[in-house]
Order: sequence, then C-alpha cells, then structure tokens
Amino acid sequence: QVQLTESGGGSVQAGGSLRLSCVSSILTYSRYCMAWFRQAPGKERERVASKWTGYGGAEYADSVKGRFKISLDDDRTTLYLQMDDLKPEDTATYFCARSQVATSGCNGDWHLKWTPYWGQGTQVAVSS
Repeated sequence: QVQLTESGGGSVQAGGSLRLSCVSSILTYSRYCMAWFRQAPGKERERVASKWTGYGGAEYADSVKGRFKISLDDDRTTLYLQMDDLKPEDTATYFCARSQVATSGCNGDWHLKWTPYWGQGTQVAVSS
C-alpha cells in the first residue's frame, strides 16, 4: 500500500507564492515518475509538472512554465511544487501522483499508460 499526502494549499492574491508538498514512502528507485496534476471545477484534470525520482529533468505544462518548479527532497520522500507568480487561472485542486512501476516515460499523458497512485488533493485559490 502506497499513500501520498499533499499539503500546502491555500488562498493567495495574484502574484503570490505557495509551495505544495507531497509525502510518500522512501523512493529508492530512480525510474518512478512523480507528478503534480490539477483540476478546476468543470474542467479536465491537467498535468502540471512531472519528474522521475532520480534521473532526468522536469517537464512542465506550457501554462506554468517559468513560474512553477517541481523538485524532490534529498531522501526522495517528499515531492514539492513551488508556485510563484500565481494567477487566478491557477485556481484548482492539486493532486500528487506517483507511478506504481518504473516507467519509460514521464511526460504528457504518462498516467494513462502507467496507472499511478493518487493523493487526495489540496486546494489552491488565487484571487485577483
């Protein structure tokens, strides 16, 4: 059983910052894919950022590129999403995800090919 627990959401003004955290079991293997997704009411779930637990750089959705940064703690137990210059359109529930197996892809719609574990979500609201 793998559980992912998100935290760090809240309400901020446009231009502000938040850092989301996702706590998981120790990730000793370098080829698990971890990611942040978000879903606003009435919209489909969107991949925001993803990164393998070991090798490789991060991949970002165009809408957040340059503003958000995904990273892992040194012991690879916690995934972060640093969110800067927040905009009202960033308002959504943010979900942490981790692949159940090693993957050969960690971008785009990887979660459709390799079923992930999902966190329960943390809410982010950005006001004008």
